[in-house]
Amino acid sequence: MRMIYASMLAMASVVTLLGQGAVTPDLKDPATLSDDCPAKYGVRFDTSKGVFAIEVERSWAPRAAIRFYNLVKAGYYNDNRFFRVLPDFMAQFGINGDPKLNEIWRGAIIIDDVRKQSNERGYISYAAGGVNTRTTQVFVNLKDNTMLDQAGMVPFGHVTSGMDVLEKLYNGYGDGPPNGKGPEQSKIQVEGNAYLLKQFPKLDYIKTATILEPGVKK
Repeated sequence: MRMIYASMLAMASVVTLLGQGAVTPDLKDPATLSDDCPAKYGVRFDTSKGVFAIEVERSWAPRAAIRFYNLVKAGYYNDNRFFRVLPDFMAQFGINGDPKLNEIWRGAIIIDDVRKQSNERGYISYAAGGVNTRTTQVFVNLKDNTMLDQAGMVPFGHVTSGMDVLEKLYNGYGDGPPNGKGPEQSKIQVEGNAYLLKQFPKLDYIKTATILEPGVKK
């Protein structure tokens, strides 16, 4: 009887962790993460600098909103570093700390959405390297970056609280190569957090990212 009870407690612990944004096995197969998302939903980010929250608008960019919803639910962004924080420009994250997951998701592209909003301060968009190249990386605009509109960066949500937290993220390493000496994205992809912890230990990071219930601000 004690063994059965212990087993039930263990299972309950796993369920609790998954509900709080723990990494799920679904991350190993992008095809399984395709649930539709609500018309609007919130996400709470508990970071090393504090808490910020965003609201995602599905109508702004449906493919981006659905991808982000599924990644957050599956725990993809937990323990992600803000590897590119440029003062008065942007804060970028979304390369996983696990190289094996990066290998899986690097090619899991989503087709571009038609832009309906501008990259204003506090708006969040997927990073892209050209047409139809979005995967998991996103950035929050730390100022009005309307020049990014024509570069294909499509906002899918905006910060609702904690903008001051984003502005306090560590930015001392600067941009990555070839524009600076900060973290190199190709090395993060291959070596994950091991590379960042060794070479760039001051980077701030996301502890957990959690989907908020309707009506909950943060």
